[in-house]
Order: sequence, then C-alpha cells, then structure tokens
Amino acid sequence: MYFVPIFGSNGSNVPESCILLPRASVGSRVVTITPGIVAVFAVVLLALVLFVTEPVPVDITAIGVMVTLLLIAPASEALVAVGLLGEPIELLTYEQGISGFANAATITVLAMFILSEGVQRTGVIQILGSKIAALTREDETRQLGATIGVVAPISGFINNTAAVAILLPMVTDLAERGRTSPSKLLLPLSYASMFGGMLTLIGTSTNILASDLYARITGGPPFGMFEFTALGAAVTVVGAAYLLTLGRYLTPERIKPRTDLTEEFQMAEYLTEVVVREDSPLVGRRVEDALAETAFDVDLLQLIRGDEVFLEPLGPKQIQVGDVFAVRTDRDALFELIDAEGLDLVPVTVDERELEAADRGQNLVEVVIGPGSSLAGESLASASFRQRYDATVLALRRGGELIHRRMDNVPLRVGDTLLVQATADSVERLDTNRDFIVAQEIERRDFRESKIPVAVGIVALVVAAAALDVVPIVVSALAGALAMVLTGCLKPTEVYDSVQWDVIFLLAGVIPLGIAMEQSGAATLLAGLVVASADLLPLLGVLAVFYLLTALLTNVISNNASVVLMVPVAVEAANALGASPFSFVVAVTFAASTAFMTPVGYQTNLFVYGPGGYRFSDYVRVGAPLQLLFAAVTTAGIAAIWGV
Repeated sequence: MYFVPIFGSNGSNVPESCILLPRASVGSRVVTITPGIVAVFAVVLLALVLFVTEPVPVDITAIGVMVTLLLIAPASEALVAVGLLGEPIELLTYEQGISGFANAATITVLAMFILSEGVQRTGVIQILGSKIAALTREDETRQLGATIGVVAPISGFINNTAAVAILLPMVTDLAERGRTSPSKLLLPLSYASMFGGMLTLIGTSTNILASDLYARITGGPPFGMFEFTALGAAVTVVGAAYLLTLGRYLTPERIKPRTDLTEEFQMAEYLTEVVVREDSPLVGRRVEDALAETAFDVDLLQLIRGDEVFLEPLGPKQIQVGDVFAVRTDRDALFELIDAEGLDLVPVTVDERELEAADRGQNLVEVVIGPGSSLAGESLASASFRQRYDATVLALRRGGELIHRRMDNVPLRVGDTLLVQATADSVERLDTNRDFIVAQEIERRDFRESKIPVAVGIVALVVAAAALDVVPIVVSALAGALAMVLTGCLKPTEVYDSVQWDVIFLLAGVIPLGIAMEQSGAATLLAGLVVASADLLPLLGVLAVFYLLTALLTNVISNNASVVLMVPVAVEAANALGASPFSFVVAVTFAASTAFMTPVGYQTNLFVYGPGGYRFSDYVRVGAPLQLLFAAVTTAGIAAIWGV
C-alpha cells in the first residue's frame, strides 16, 4: 500500500496531527490513518446511511455531502484553536468542493437529457413501438423478445431512464392487447434498459461519470463513445438469453392479464352510488365544504343530476335533493356516511364500463409517480391533487400493496401507481407532465413527427463527432442540445423541463466526495484492503471482487454514488497490483449500471415496481442469478478484450 506523506510542522513524514493515531499495515506497506481519512470515512458512512434510508431525496443528501466536506476545514481550524487538533484538515479547496457543478460529466449528462427529450417529442419511439406491437399479437415469447429487442438498443443512444419512461406505456398496452400479465414484461423492460445502456458511453449517466473520473485520476484519455461496446453487446446478448429462458420462469405473474382496472385494483367493494334525500343536511351546501368537514374516508367521483353528468371540478357545485354521487369508500364508512348525511344507497355498483362511459368523457388510467417528481414526499392532500389536475385518485399501489383507505395523507414515492379517473383532457395533461408516467399509450396531439429525421440526425451527429474524436463528448452533446432548439425539435421553454435536475444535483454533490477520497488517502486505504485478497485470489478473482462489491453497493445506493466511491479505489488497487486501471474501472462501471436485486437500486426498477405489482423479493429472485451471471461474463469479457 502506498502512503503519500503530508508533512507536519514537526518535520517528519508523519503529520503532527497524526502522531497519536494508529497505523494500518497492508502487506509490507504502512499507512498512517490521518484525521483527514477519519473525516472522509465518517462522511461516507453517514452518506451511505442516508442513501439507504432516504429520509430526504438522494440529491439533497449529495448536496449535504458537498457542504459537509466544505465545512470540515473551517471546523478543524476551530478545533486547532482550542487545542483539540494539531493542525487543520484540508480535504478540498472551495473550488474543488463546488467543481461538480462545472464538471464535464455533469454538463454532458444535462445535455443528454435535452437530446433525449428532443427525440421523445417527435414520437419516433412510440411509432416504433406500435409497429412492433402489431407483430407480437398474443404470443408472450414474441412480446418479451420485442420488449427486450426495442429497449436495449434504444437505451444505448438515449438515456436509459428516459427510454423506460417512454416505453412503459407501450409495453403495458402490449400486454393488455396480448392478454399477458404486465408483470411478465415490465421487469425485463427495466433490466434490458440497464444492460442496453452499456452499449455506448452515453447510454447512462454512470458511464459518463466513470469516464470523467478515470481521466481525471489517471491523467489518461476518457472513454471513447464505443470503447466498451463489444463487452456491452456480449452482456446484452447474455442478459436477453437469460430473460427469455430462466428469467422468464422466475419472473412472477403478480397481476393477472388485464381485463378490468377496477377488478385489478380490487375496487368492487369501494365503488357505489348514493342519492341525496330531502332531509339531508348536505342540501344547499357546496361539495368542497361538505367533503372538508366530513370525518369519513370518501371520494366523490362524479355527480349525476337528471340527464347531466358532472366531473371535476366538483368542489364548487351546490348539492341538491336527488343528486346522485358515485363515491369511493369502504362498506363500513359507507353505512356510517348514509346514516349521518341523509343519503340513500343506489342498488347499483359502479364498474369500469360506467366510469369510462364514452358519453361522460371519462377515463380510468394508471399513473406512475416519475423520477424527480415534485409529488415525491407529498401526499394527495398536501399536493391538492384533485384540484390541481382535475382528476380523482381511486386507489394507490406500491409494489404488491394496494391502498384504498386514507390515501390522501399517504406520502407518495417514486414508482407509486395511482388509479386515476379523469377526463381525456386531464389525462393528456398528466401525460405531458414530467411528474408522471401514464402507464398506457395516450394519443398525443403534440408529437412533432415532421422533425423525426432532424432529431435522429442530430443524435447521430453527436455520436459521430464524439466517436471520431472531432470534439470532446461534452462539446458535441451541448451542440446537439442547442441544435434541438434551433431546429424546432424542442421549444426553449421545454429545455428546462427536460432535465432531471435531481440527477444533476446528485452528480454535482457526490463528485467532490471522490476527490476527497483520493486526496485524503481514504481510497488508498480501501484499495489496500481489497488488494490483500490477492494473496488468496488470482488477479481475475480480485477483478471479480471489485465487480461484486460495486454491484452490492449499487443495489442499495445510487449508481452514480457507487461509481464515485469505487472508481478511485479501483484505480489505486490496480496500481498496487500492477494491473490495468482501465480494466478495473470498466468492471466498476458495468457493475454500477446493473442493479438488478432491489427496486431501489436503479430508477428504472422503481418505475415498474407499482405497474408490475412486484414484491421486493421478486427482484432478488430474478435479479440475483442475473447479477452473478453478469459478474462472470463481465470479468471474463474484460480479461479477453483488454486483459487485466
């Protein structure tokens, strides 16, 4: 293990502030555990706890990490002043602390979000999906093959998170038309987007970040556009074969082939109709006032008055004798409501056909809380969902759990699926809102199909310019983003909405942590612990250890955070072993981008969690064998292509 001395005022190679601290011995090398290393490990440990438990969003945690690192120096100076520390701890300069915001990886990822949005606005991916759906019919094998075959290559050229968000409605409709359980297709959709993202440098933000870290730490060139395409193609083929064979049988059928959304969400006992009697205390009152004061868990879905049917907004309507309300509530609350509010039960239950009657202009749709949604952490009540979106939530599904009662106060999470009743216009507004993914294809009138050749051409030029090394990827990506606006593929006002700002702030926040790990010696110390395994394992085995450690880490924290933590350690370990730093960093990159074993390991896993009705254990059952398979294929592929 190499020790980089930090000279103290005592003139020795050991800093004055380290004299009383222990030393770690790795092999024949001695490493002094400095206060800087202790401080970095404390920040890393705290960050890991917050990333796993998520009391606040991960991007907020990342910014907190950045701020903490910047405050360590002034805090240590205060400790020196009172005699508790020998000398200040200087992990980062202020410029290094905020360097994540100006980092090439951060800017490149931002530009790639804009490029992806430009392609999405043309509708080309939806058109491609509908063409393929016409060929699959009711054959589940064809449906699965089409899902994997579409999302994997697309994920190589637009952000794979965006690819899943775009294709999820198409795959859900594919399952419905083919009478297949959506559970059988949605988990493969997520997995295929992950390994498809490894086909090129721009497939995922993790690749771009790893490339920048590798270049900065080693002083070598960043990854090329198609640097690891051969390995990416190999794992894509292996992954597709697994999902079509063993994975297909391990993937559960949590949701039956779709016939009726009210049946799927178990709404039968929660939907009914009530009529207002003459003696009802509600007569003459506005709906919103009556709802606000009731203690019962009830939602009014529609008002029927004679031959007229009223949908949202119902709040301003004045209640009259004979009004019929379609309500969502459970049986116990229903009878209490009838007794207290002067209502009579209409002996007809409401089913999906009535809720979606064409002449009433209503729709029942599943809506997924999307990445970076402003509703994450909010409840339906605090977000004023009904008033803001002119839509009523009938039920909430979180994985395999269905929630009907007291939904209004349940904090929402990314991946939650809402059963929503709304007019066609309201559904279209939900579909265009980046807070949501409507889990069925909606006929959009705002696609710019005439711009398809332009948008695809811009992405092709960006890829070509970076691949031929005409300009760095950050320059070509920014130029492509600008071209999307100048050619009319995107409106200027759409640019800011296209960026997943939580990812940008996450990158900006964790990049300084990697710098602190390098400069403090923390990465060197961790690398030494892994290098110690070289006494028991061959070099290829140590490479596999790095893959598995990163894979385990990325399944519980952000993939980008995993790369920031592991790339410096991988480079140090490779140097200590006399191995190829490039090979070790590629192993870390591939492992960080393939979080198969938990729904929280990767955003795409969260997208499909609710719509697929999955349980946490499903990810372990299907993903663990795939994770081990990829560990073997990736390490063997690295050895065969680049050597170790």
